[in-house]
Amino acid sequence: MSGFAPPVVDERAALTTYLAQQRRALRATAHGLTDDQARLAPSASELSIGGLIKHAGHCETFWTDLILQRQRGSQRKADESDADEFRLAEGEDLAGVLAAYAEAAERTDAVIAGVRDLGQAVPVPRGLPWFPEEVGEWSVRWVLLHLIEETARHGGHADVIRESLDGATLFPLLAAAEAWPAPWFRPWSPSVRPDS
Repeated sequence: MSGFAPPVVDERAALTTYLAQQRRALRATAHGLTDDQARLAPSASELSIGGLIKHAGHCETFWTDLILQRQRGSQRKADESDADEFRLAEGEDLAGVLAAYAEAAERTDAVIAGVRDLGQAVPVPRGLPWFPEEVGEWSVRWVLLHLIEETARHGGHADVIRESLDGATLFPLLAAAEAWPAPWFRPWSPSVRPDS
């Protein structure tokens, strides 16, 4: 395996392949962490790796529901705090949020596979301040691009947090997590810091 997305043959494959690549990178930032480490926020923000993965799973569920034109009772309201969305709550653990994220990703992939036209309209929710009032709909294509953007942004946050925790960076983490054969990076291990 490598750190690059495999070749793609068309637009749908490009969008889903790059989304899968960004998910993979975000998950890799959690490789080898304990629950306590996954809760830590060692940078200037309050973000943690566990909280970012939890948020990414919620995002995929939210956007997939929009594609299906479903509303969930648990959908966050405009006056609710972001705090719980971005941190592991009491009773949550890293394994649980990783499993929930994998489940959300599988559901997204299944829904996208069932969409015949990436130009299919996706209605913009009303009454939420972060959505533009002047836009009535997006397309499934737009939603996929947004999910790639969202996942990549939070993957970058997680990279900084992970490097702050123990010096680990993406490619050594991927090499370790995926057991790359003859990797060109020294695979991450808990006993070897990159600066030693």
